[in-house]
Amino acid sequence: VVNRSPGPDAYVLDWSAFHLQPAFVAAALVAKARGYSLAVASNQRSVALGLVTHAGVVGLHLRLRAFLRQAYGLDLLEIAFCPHEQADLCLCRKPKPGMLIDMARRHDLDLRASWMIGDAERDVEAGLRAGGRTILIGHETEASCAHHRARDISVLPGLLKTVLNKKVAAL
Repeated sequence: VVNRSPGPDAYVLDWSAFHLQPAFVAAALVAKARGYSLAVASNQRSVALGLVTHAGVVGLHLRLRAFLRQAYGLDLLEIAFCPHEQADLCLCRKPKPGMLIDMARRHDLDLRASWMIGDAERDVEAGLRAGGRTILIGHETEASCAHHRARDISVLPGLLKTVLNKKVAAL
């Protein structure tokens, strides 16, 4: 949900193809104002397919983090990604919760008080399997186990204003 999808079977391979969604920024600012830390977990199958290197993805993520910090004062704890193919037996590829659990350990996060927001049911499943709460963006006609749904990312900031409680203690 961070960037506009390039479409089915297409991948963001460099910064020129990355199109930050303004509603992501607005939603992140709502979460930050309520005391939440921000992190991103992403499947990056493009690495396994040989379309981009591991270092290339890391470079793109570093650039995104710097941009968000400079332009909006947003600091991401981390951008974790799974570089594996769908058939690989890793523990990190969503819908498996490995990335979320590992980030929670590294940053001392309480997953029960955390939210996984995504635009695919695999994001919801990963969040639920990690013990968190979930929001699914889009896919209104499909069945979902998400705690909440947003018809599209444009309504996410408003939804977060209603569902995120003000945190009273830092994690």
